[in-house]
Amino acid sequence: MAGITLKDVRKSYGGNVDAIKGVSLDISDGELVVLVGPSGCGKSTLLRMIAGLEAITSGEINIGGRIVNRLEPSERDIAMVFQNYALYPHMTVRQNLAYGLKNRNVPAAEIDQRIQSTARSLEIEAFLERKPRQLSGGQRQRVAMGRAIVREPAAFLFDEPLSNLDAKLRVQMRVEIKRLQRSLATTSVYVTHDQMEAMTLADRLVVLNSGRIEQVGTPIELYERPATTFVATFIGSPSMNLLKPTETSTIALSPGNRLGGADTTIGVRPEDLHLADGASDVAFRVKVRVQAAELVGAESYVYGALADGQAVVFRVSGRSAIAMDTECVVTASAGSLHFFDGHGNRIEPA
Repeated sequence: MAGITLKDVRKSYGGNVDAIKGVSLDISDGELVVLVGPSGCGKSTLLRMIAGLEAITSGEINIGGRIVNRLEPSERDIAMVFQNYALYPHMTVRQNLAYGLKNRNVPAAEIDQRIQSTARSLEIEAFLERKPRQLSGGQRQRVAMGRAIVREPAAFLFDEPLSNLDAKLRVQMRVEIKRLQRSLATTSVYVTHDQMEAMTLADRLVVLNSGRIEQVGTPIELYERPATTFVATFIGSPSMNLLKPTETSTIALSPGNRLGGADTTIGVRPEDLHLADGASDVAFRVKVRVQAAELVGAESYVYGALADGQAVVFRVSGRSAIAMDTECVVTASAGSLHFFDGHGNRIEPA
């Protein structure tokens, strides 16, 4: 096992296109870190540079105390799991699992022991003599993970491994990956564009935006204290409401609140907005015209707009009946409000 350290890592294409713009990050031994962000943010490029599949332009990558900038992928003691499984179709599951170990001249008895142990932990023992075409997508992904596990590498790298699976299977595999990673305690870097997947799996999240790190922290830290408006809207579904007080917005803040200036953006999550009920701890109040409602089981999300057109979404009980094209007042307590300056950076209350 090994920690991974990135120091001012950069990647440029053609000398003038900067894909990664000076990323520094420390990943502890045994930690599962998830790189998350929208398409084109640089997360897969960063993972491929750690793997050695992309050369870095400048900076330093250290795995287990070794600077690996000039080492080939096979020399970095890492194992990678891809979204397309990358299994050999003409080989059985057993042969796929054994292939990398044979190339490293691991003794036959040890290969068999590792395969049996890995197959048992992944519940694929019954499939060892089958070929990939005889397996479902979820079974193939388990085999791909098994091929990484049997190598007993210093670190695992996952490149959107669940993106080809259906929604139900993705949930099952998320639980499986988290269970395995905890039991193996192997340093892992996981790339996804799915923020729900990221929140579920990560010990720490790294939110990337245009080749830079926006924020690093535990999932709950990023959810409860986003450092920027980008993080605030990317983490959470539906995303945080970001509202600017205007002459016609009907936003009312409690008297004495100094954070609601003209250049300030007010953030509040949908679950923290409630239909006005006369509560005394209200710090934020706004009138919303209801446009649509989305029932999601025991609750509904109501979509509407302020008088000046700013969009708002809030959560109510699934049994609440709110008529369309009517006005309602929603409120929030002081502790649920977030404030951001004109550059989109978090403002902390004095």
